[in-house]
Amino acid sequence: MAEKRRKFDAEFREGAVRIVTETEKPVGEVAKDLGINETTLASWVSRARRAGRAGTGQAVDNDELARLRRENAQLRKDNKELSMERDVLKRCMVIWVK
Repeated sequence: MAEKRRKFDAEFREGAVRIVTETEKPVGEVAKDLGINETTLASWVSRARRAGRAGTGQAVDNDELARLRRENAQLRKDNKELSMERDVLKRCMVIWVK
């Protein structure tokens, strides 16, 4: 006799994928803990990775990462300018003292 297929809502699927991606536990272990088939969970995870979102907060994380990279580049540029100004002031001080 054939078994009836279980259906999982999107929230459950996203939660299961998030557990795998955030905890980095093996898919088999998470599937066993949740009481679902390992291949089912593996397909959810691979589908989410292909879609470019390993979890619901992935898009937010990418935006935050891009913002932090821009900020880091600006801070490096400012730091380089301030270092050059400091070096000039040091040289001026040496000349003034002499």
